[in-house]
Amino acid sequence: MFDLTEYFPITDPTLIFFVVLLIILFAPIIMGKLRIPHIIGMVLAGVLLGQYGLNILVRDDSFELFGKVGLYYIMFLAALEMDFEGMKKKRKHLVIFALLSFSIPFAVTYIASTYILGYQPISGIMLSCIMASNTLISYPIVSRYGLQSKPSVMLSVGETMIALFLALVVIAAVVSVGGDGGGIMFWIWFVVKILAVCFFLAFAIPRLTRWFLRRYSDAVMQFIFIMAILFMSAVLTDAAGLEGIFGAFLSGLILNRYIPHLSALMNRIEFIGNALFIPYFLIGVGMLINVRVLFNGGEIIAVVAAIVFFGTFGKAIAAYLSCYLCRLPLSSGHMMFGLTSAHAAGAIAVLMVGMKMEEAHGLGIVDDNMLNGVIIMILVTCIISTFVTERSAQGITLRDKDMASEDTHNDDEKILIPMKYPEYAERLVNMAILMRNPKLNRGLVGLNVVYDDEKMAKNQEAGRLLLDRMTKVAAAADVKMETQVRVAANIANGIKHAFKEFHASEIIIGMHTHKEVSTKFWGQFHQSLYNGLNQQIMMVRLIQPINTIRRIQVAVPSRAQFEAGFYRWLERLARMTDSLECRIQFHGRGDTLQLIRQYINNRHPEARADYSEMYHWVGLPKLAGTIADDHLFVVVAARKGTVSYKNALERLPEEITKFFTGKNIIILFPDQYGDPMDEMTFAQPQHFEDKSAYEHLAEWIEKVKK
Repeated sequence: MFDLTEYFPITDPTLIFFVVLLIILFAPIIMGKLRIPHIIGMVLAGVLLGQYGLNILVRDDSFELFGKVGLYYIMFLAALEMDFEGMKKKRKHLVIFALLSFSIPFAVTYIASTYILGYQPISGIMLSCIMASNTLISYPIVSRYGLQSKPSVMLSVGETMIALFLALVVIAAVVSVGGDGGGIMFWIWFVVKILAVCFFLAFAIPRLTRWFLRRYSDAVMQFIFIMAILFMSAVLTDAAGLEGIFGAFLSGLILNRYIPHLSALMNRIEFIGNALFIPYFLIGVGMLINVRVLFNGGEIIAVVAAIVFFGTFGKAIAAYLSCYLCRLPLSSGHMMFGLTSAHAAGAIAVLMVGMKMEEAHGLGIVDDNMLNGVIIMILVTCIISTFVTERSAQGITLRDKDMASEDTHNDDEKILIPMKYPEYAERLVNMAILMRNPKLNRGLVGLNVVYDDEKMAKNQEAGRLLLDRMTKVAAAADVKMETQVRVAANIANGIKHAFKEFHASEIIIGMHTHKEVSTKFWGQFHQSLYNGLNQQIMMVRLIQPINTIRRIQVAVPSRAQFEAGFYRWLERLARMTDSLECRIQFHGRGDTLQLIRQYINNRHPEARADYSEMYHWVGLPKLAGTIADDHLFVVVAARKGTVSYKNALERLPEEITKFFTGKNIIILFPDQYGDPMDEMTFAQPQHFEDKSAYEHLAEWIEKVKK
C-alpha cells in the first residue's frame, strides 16, 4: 500500500519554502472566510504542519533565520512608523503605562506561581518576567489599519521595549545571584556596554545615512543599506548583553526621520517585511507549540490556566488603568491591552536563560510542565492579542470616520508635475508624495511638454520614457500617476492647458537652472506660467534628497493671510514637515504668524514649529546666514496686483542668485483671487518680461554715471 509518511517530514529546502509560501498565500484567504485575523492563521498553520502537529515540515535553519529577521522587522517597523515628537510629548504617559504594565503582571503572576502552583521563588520570578514582558505580535494589524500614529499605539510600542528591558535586567540579576554573575563589576560592565553601543549608534547612523542617501539614489542600494544598519544594530546590542530586538528598535528610532512614512523606500521596507519575513516568524512560532501536552494530565492545564489568566489579567488592569490615568478614550485602552497582551520572543528568551541556569546549576528552576505551559501560553495569548487588537482597530477607525471633518471630502487636491530633466524629476515626484493627502488617495499627474519642431518625435519618446520611470517611482510608494506627453508651440501654454484638462489644483515644477537654455532667472516660460495661472505654483530647486532635509524655513510676506491660497500652501508644508519629522520655522509679521500658529496647533499639533518676527521684506537677505546646506528655504511670493504683493519682490531673482546660491529653495506662488484670461486683452497680456523698460533705463543711467 502506498505510504505517504515516508515523504514526511519535508526536509528539502526548496519544498519547505514552497509550502511556506502556500501558507502565506492561503492563510489570509481561509481566515478571511472564517472572520478570523489572518495572523492567527499563520500561527495555527505552524502548529498544524510542525513536528507537534502533522509533522509535514521540519523547523530547519530557515525558520530560525527568517523568524529572527521577522521579529527584528516588527520592532524596526514599529520604531520607523512611530511619531517620535508625539512620543516625547507623551513621555510621562509612557512611563506610567510601562511601569504599570510591568509591575502589575509581575506581581500577580509571582503570587499565582508561588502560592497556587507551588514553584520556588526563583522560578516564580522567571514566570513573572515572562508575563511582564510582551511581544508586538499583532502590530501588523495596526499597520494595516493605518493607526501607527495613534497615542495608544505609540504608548504600547514604547511600553514593549521598556517592559522587555526591565524583564531582562531582572533576569540578569537572578543569573548574577545564581552564581553566573560577577557582583558589582558585572553590573558596571553591563551598563558601560549598553551606553557605549547606544552612543555609537546614535552618533554613527545619522552621519552614515545622510552620506549614503545623498550620494546613492538606487532603490536596491538604499534598501540594502537600511537592512545593513538594522542588523548591525541588532548584532551590537546582542553583543552588549541585550536582545537583538533592542538594536532593531533603536535603529528604527534613529532612522525614523530619514525614511518618510509616505516614501517609496518605506513602502519597499514594509512590503518585504509583511510579505515574507513577518509571516515566516509567525509560522515558526506556531511550530514551537505542542498542543498534545494538554492531554497528558491536569497539572499542565493548571499551569497554563494560571499563568495565562493572571498574566493577561495583570496586563488588562495595567492597560485600562493607564488609559484612565492618561485620560484616553476606552477604545485606546482596548488597543493598549491588545498590543501588550501577547508573549512570544521575550518569553522564549527568558525561558532559554532559565534552562541554561538549570543545566549549569540544577536548581530546579524549569521543569517540563513550566516549559510546555509557557509554550502553550504563547499560543493562547497570541490569539487573545490578535482578536482584541483587530476589534479595537476597527472601533478606532469607525470613531475617526465619525469625527472626520467634511472639508477632507471637499478637497480639490490634484497635483500636476511638469518635468523634463531626468536628474530632477524623481525629487519633484518625491516631494509631491510627501505633500499629498493620503486619506484622499488621489494620484499625481506627470506632464512632459515638447516643442512642435523637427525634434518633436525624438523628444516625445524621451518624454514617454521619463514619465514611465516616474510612474514606477510613484508606484513604489503606492501612489498612482497619470501621465501625458504634450506637443505645444509654447511650453507655458501647454502646461496651462494640461492644468485645466486634468482639473489640477496646483503645480510642482523644477526651478530653471540650465544657463545654456536661458540666462534669465525665470527661464523661458516660468514667468508666463505663474502670471498666467492664479492657482498655486511651487518652483523647486533641490540640491540634495528631500529626506535628508533637517529644517524648513519659510519667509512669509505681510498680508499673506488674505490670499485665497493661504491655508493650501500652509497645509502642504505642514504635511511635508510631518512626513520628514523635521523642524519648520516661519518668518513673518506678528499677525500672520499668529494665524499660522493657530492653524498648526489645531491641525498638526505634533509638528515642531518655530516662529520668528520679520518686520520687513527687506530682511530677507539677512536670513541667508541661517540657511544651512541641509535646510529647505521656502519663499512665499505673490503675483503683481495681489493683496500680499510688494515692490521688494521685484528684487527676488537678484537676492536668490546673490545670497542663496547652492541652497535648497522653493519659490511658492499661492492661489490668488480671479480667473486668468486666455485671450489677449489690455488687462491681461500673454507675454511677460523679467524687467520693465524703466528698469532697463535706470540700469543704463547708472552705468553712464560710472
